[in-house]
Amino acid sequence: MCNRPITLVTFYLLCSLLTACNQATETTAQAKKPNILWIYLEDTSPLLSCYGTSLIATPNIDELAKNGVLFKNAIMPAPVCSASRSSIITGMMSTTLGLHNHHSSRTEPAAIHLPKTIKTIPELFKKAGYFTFNNGKDDYNFHYNRMDLYEQPYKHHPLYGKSGEHLPIASLKDKVPFFGQIQLKGGKEIFAKSFKDKVNNPVDRATITLPPYLPNHPDIIEEYANHLDAIQLTDDRVGELMKELKDNGLLDNTIIFFFSDHGMRLTRHKQFLYEGGIHVPLIITDFRVHKTMIKAGSVKEELISGIDLGVSALNLAGIPIPKHMTGQTIFDASKKPRTHVISTRDRCDFTIDRIRSVRSKEYKYIRNFMTDRPYTQPTYMDVDGVTFVKTMKQLYAEGKLNEQQARFFGKERPAEELYNLNEDPYELNNLASDANYTEILAANAAILDEWITETDDKGQYSEKEEGLKLMLGIWGKHAVNPEYEPLKAKFKDLAGSQFGLKSAGWKQVTN
Repeated sequence: MCNRPITLVTFYLLCSLLTACNQATETTAQAKKPNILWIYLEDTSPLLSCYGTSLIATPNIDELAKNGVLFKNAIMPAPVCSASRSSIITGMMSTTLGLHNHHSSRTEPAAIHLPKTIKTIPELFKKAGYFTFNNGKDDYNFHYNRMDLYEQPYKHHPLYGKSGEHLPIASLKDKVPFFGQIQLKGGKEIFAKSFKDKVNNPVDRATITLPPYLPNHPDIIEEYANHLDAIQLTDDRVGELMKELKDNGLLDNTIIFFFSDHGMRLTRHKQFLYEGGIHVPLIITDFRVHKTMIKAGSVKEELISGIDLGVSALNLAGIPIPKHMTGQTIFDASKKPRTHVISTRDRCDFTIDRIRSVRSKEYKYIRNFMTDRPYTQPTYMDVDGVTFVKTMKQLYAEGKLNEQQARFFGKERPAEELYNLNEDPYELNNLASDANYTEILAANAAILDEWITETDDKGQYSEKEEGLKLMLGIWGKHAVNPEYEPLKAKFKDLAGSQFGLKSAGWKQVTN
C-alpha cells in the first residue's frame, strides 16, 4: 500500500472536484423542483363544459380538469381585480393590509407600502432560486418595484418599476425551475378588436336561459352570450399555451393553476358578493410522473379561498410559508377543511361602498354597511355607457322588471342578507328576517364580527385623503358620494375643470 503524502496540487484538484460535484448536485436538485405556472384569467365565471355548461365546448380546459383536480367551490376574496389580486399575491386578505380599495396606489402621494416583513408570493419563489415572470397584468394596490417580484415583468408602469415584454415559452427551457403568471383576458376578450370575428362557433343566442334575476331582453342575452364566446376564445388560448409547453419539453415537470380573479361583469356579478361576483373556476393539474397529492380526474367540493392559491403553490414547491400568510394549503391533509370563506367589497374606482360576506357550503351571509346607498349607485360602467347597464336601469324605470329582478334596483338595501345556497343557488330569497333561521344568521354574523376584529379589517376606517383625491381627480363630477364633498370644498379652485386630473396638475399613473 502506497502512503504518499497529498501534494498541494492534488489537494486543490480534490477540492475542485468536490466543489464541482456539490454544484452539480445542487443544479440537479434545483432542476427537480417543480415549475409552477398560473394561467390567470380576468372576469371569468365557471361557465365551462367541465363545470356542466352545455352551450359551449371548452376541450382544452376540460383536458386540464381530466388530468388534474377541479374545485367546485373556489371563492375569491374580492369581486374586483386589484383587491382580489392584491390578496392572492400576498396570501393575505387585502383588508388586513389596507389594499382593499380598488385602484389604490396610482400616484406617489397615494401610494401604500407593504411592511418590510411582508414578501409577496413571487418574491418568495425568487428567494428560493426560482426564475419568476409575469406575462401580462398584475394590478396590485400597493407600491412595488416589478423587478423585486419578477425577473421578467411585463408592461411599463412609472410607479411600479421596469417594463418588459411577453416572455417566449421556448426561452423557459433555460430558466427552470420557474414560477410564472400567464395572464389571459378571459371575460375581457369581448373588448378586443374584431372580437366576434375571432369566435369560430358563436353560441346560439336562442338557446340561452338567463338566471332568474336577469330579464329575458336581447341586450342582456347578448352580454351573457358574449361572455360564453369569450370563454371559447380563452379555451383556444389555453390550447395554444399547452402545446407550446409540451413542444418545448416543459410540461413534464410543471404544475398548472388555472383560475380567474373574479366573476363576469353583469348585474349582481362583478363588484358584488353574490356567487356571480366571487365564484370562479379553479383547476390544478400536476403533469409530473410521480405526483402524489394531485390525483387526475378528481372533483373537490371543499371550500377554497383565493388567498389559498399562493401558499399552496409555495407548499408544492417545498418553500416554507411565512406565518403572517393566512391562506391555507390546499393539499395538506393535516389541515382541517375551511368551514367558510370571507369576501369583501369596498371602494371600486370612485364608487364608495362596504360589503362583507361569509360563504359556507350551505349558506351565504352578506352584510351591507352602507344601507343608505342603493346597490346600483353610479359606477364606471354608467360613465362608460355600458349597454346592459343602461338597459337594466331603463327596464326598472319603466316597471318592466319582476319583483326578483327589481329588488336590486331599489333605493335602499337590507343590512343583512342570508341565502340557503343548496335550495336557492341564485340567492333570491333573503332569509335574514325569517325566524326559522335566527340561529344561523347569528352564527354567521358572529363569524364576521370576530374576523373584522381579529384581522383589523381596514374597511372600517375612512380612506385617506390622497386616495379619495386621486379618484376625484380622475372621475370629476361622477364622484357623487358624500365622502368627496369635503375635498370638493377644499379644492374648489378645480370646480371649473370638473375636478379633472390634468387641470389639477396631478400625474396619473395607470396600471
